Amino acid sequence: VQLQASGGGLVQAGGSLTLACAASGRTSTNYAVGWFRRVPGKEREFVAGVSRRSGNSYYSDSVKGRFSISRGGAEKTYYLQMSSLQPEDTAVYYCALDPAPNPLNVATISSRYRYWGQGTQLTVSS
Repeated sequence: VQLQASGGGLVQAGGSLTLACAASGRTSTNYAVGWFRRVPGKEREFVAGVSRRSGNSYYSDSVKGRFSISRGGAEKTYYLQMSSLQPEDTAVYYCALDPAPNPLNVATISSRYRYWGQGTQLTVSS
């Protein structure tokens, strides 16, 4: 399974941007897609995730109400819509796929995700 994240860029504070994640390869229909971000010198942080089977989505407290994860029209295409962006959202954003998720929720720890995209840089200027 391969994932390709795209859509990063430079945005002014208060602005919006949508990241895309396209996964290819064979999986079951029971998988979860997560978005993480990393700032240099810090641990990778869970941002949002969604279960393919249930459609349930989960968000970190820092982005709840501002970010939205959704599935695109194509199978295994997912978006992270980000609004009210702040400088502290500046990071490299990664999408990842958990091929065997817990049926009741989406994992928020990175070790649960087996497949990772290459990351896309988001910079929010003040």
